[in-house]
Amino acid sequence: MTPKYRKNYFLPPSPGYRWVKRDCIDRAPQWCSVDLRDGNQALITPMNFDEKMQFWNLLTEIGFKEIEIGFPAASATEFDFCRALIEKNLIPDDVSIQVLTQSRGHIIKKTFDALAGAKNAVVHLYNSTSVAQREQVFKKSKSEIIEIAVSGAELIKQHAARYDGQFRFQYSPESFTGTEPEFALEICNEVLKVWEPSAENRVNINLPVTVEMSMPHVYASQVEYMCDNLYKREFVNVSLHPHNDRGCGVADAEMGLLAGADRVEGTLFGNGERTGNVDIITLAMNMFSQGVDPNLNLSDMPRICEFYERVTGLRVSERHPYCGRLVFAAFSGSHQDAIAKGMAHRENNPNAPWTVPYLPIDPKDVGREYDGDVIRINSQSGKGGVSFVLRQVFGVEIPLEMRESVGYAVKDVSDKLHKELSPDDVFKAFAENFVNISTAYKIDEIHYVQNNPHDKDNVASNRFTATVTMTVHGHRHTAVGSGNGRLDAVSAAVRRVATEQSVKKFNVTHYSQCALNKGSDAKAVAFIRVTDSTGKTAWGAGIRTDIIDASTSALFAAVNNLL
Repeated sequence: MTPKYRKNYFLPPSPGYRWVKRDCIDRAPQWCSVDLRDGNQALITPMNFDEKMQFWNLLTEIGFKEIEIGFPAASATEFDFCRALIEKNLIPDDVSIQVLTQSRGHIIKKTFDALAGAKNAVVHLYNSTSVAQREQVFKKSKSEIIEIAVSGAELIKQHAARYDGQFRFQYSPESFTGTEPEFALEICNEVLKVWEPSAENRVNINLPVTVEMSMPHVYASQVEYMCDNLYKREFVNVSLHPHNDRGCGVADAEMGLLAGADRVEGTLFGNGERTGNVDIITLAMNMFSQGVDPNLNLSDMPRICEFYERVTGLRVSERHPYCGRLVFAAFSGSHQDAIAKGMAHRENNPNAPWTVPYLPIDPKDVGREYDGDVIRINSQSGKGGVSFVLRQVFGVEIPLEMRESVGYAVKDVSDKLHKELSPDDVFKAFAENFVNISTAYKIDEIHYVQNNPHDKDNVASNRFTATVTMTVHGHRHTAVGSGNGRLDAVSAAVRRVATEQSVKKFNVTHYSQCALNKGSDAKAVAFIRVTDSTGKTAWGAGIRTDIIDASTSALFAAVNNLL
């Protein structure tokens, strides 16, 4: 142990740990966004009036019903913003604004001046209660700290009776996590006795993780203790306000909710002082991924991210849960293969619960697309990912046996360029390596004759003769071949010329086709594998408007690749 540091938190007496027996959060809490207060004061350049107004509009669109808008007594900007919301009737009837105030008479009065006429408002009173704050900052005893809270609660109650508006009250024992639980309970209950909560007059007791000092299960035990012992608990909303100093803000909030809390204060993407506040988006999406409606509309995550970065000047990390640019991206070949197969399984079972490997939620539920967002191609990618992009974006269904060859060809391009490939880059690499290749053997023209269209029993015959004119290494050749179909006949003609050029005899060992797109201008895609007498194989693809033309182009491409 390092003597400089020690545990500076307190477990409650006889912690019950009942919350441990719960394995999930089964309903959304009351949400309160503090982006316009906690989040704003943490910015290098705080938002101006117009930016705060834009952010307010976003928060109401998302669905927040409680929004802490600032500290009206702290500055003219904060005061004017509060008045503008009220006087311009910009607050929806089902939304409450929340404002912060210290326990000081002139600050409380100015706070109520700012709130005059508000339809619904929460007045948030706080004072610090921790051992460190009592001893080092305020140099006051427990009874003196209680007096600060109680006098503030009394002033708020008196002012609320004098001003127009609907007011609810909230108290925070700031630095709760560094406060003895018994003392935190005592001061909260003294405040509650002043405010006398009831069914018509509910009160919020907010338990802030002002600084994260412990593992999340300790905070949950502290919350459980408060929930068990608060005065008139049935009329109290127990609220959580986790910060993220230990990187456990989301875990603190989730465990605190399991322990009995009703409400969470936090910010979009976790912006806040030091390491930030609890990230409401992550917390809400965690619930969503378990089938719980978070009562927030996060269906257009790209738009929310773009707005947030523009207004705050902060950046949403590429790996930020649920909303980062790369959180659904798979570069690993094995991951891509599993995702592609999982998506195919889901196409066959569209009403089954979402279980696609490596994707905790459907990216489309937050406004992301499968192409370009999920399967990303670089030198670490595999055949499954490359095939997924070609199918999803371009409609090219690569045959299973061909996927390894296409995968290696595409990865080789990424490796040499040392960069990620876009879907267009992937298609270009596929086309350059396999499609309509005519390097050594090139089709000039083909004429078909169907031999004996009907046999003696008047049954249609598929026997064809093909006269193929081709250019081989710059020289023109004409050869005739016959076979059971047009492609078979062309293959025989090409094989005859190739044998004359001392090329080993080859046969077509795979043929398949698909449509590149739908409609009257649809193109056909054909895939052919040829194998020579030594067992060497090569693939080719043809893309034409006519399937026969596509097939012969694929044959020539395969032969050229074989050479």
